[in-house]
Amino acid sequence: MPEMMESLTVPRALFGGEAPVEIVSLLEQAMHAYADGTQAETLLWQAHRQAPDALPVYFSLYKYYFYKGNLEQAELAARMALVAAAMQGSFDAGWQSLEAHTCDWADHAAPAHFYLFSLKALAFIRLRRGDATESAAILNKLAELDPGD
Repeated sequence: MPEMMESLTVPRALFGGEAPVEIVSLLEQAMHAYADGTQAETLLWQAHRQAPDALPVYFSLYKYYFYKGNLEQAELAARMALVAAAMQGSFDAGWQSLEAHTCDWADHAAPAHFYLFSLKALAFIRLRRGDATESAAILNKLAELDPGD
């Protein structure tokens, strides 16, 4: 029984890092409510309000909006993810000013890696929104920042 109690209070690792169990619960509820857009969206933004530094919330937001076809909101969430990850990684959020030596981009547990993943998502969103120029520029920057991945 103590192991079960611990699992209810210990943060869980998700894509983007750990999140408190109550946030994980909200994200899971949103996933189960996917068909009810209003309910799912409410749960996602509730998770954001409760844990604005939890990177998995941003991942869930931009994925949710992308799959719902709301590219404008998906882009907003991806850009918010970039700012949050950059703040946590102590580097500039503007992708244009970043360089390979800015930080350790290959550390999969660091906010910098989440930043790269979110930047790739932004490139895809920009392409889907018809902006091939910015999408290509972002992809070129990604190749510069993390040429091995």
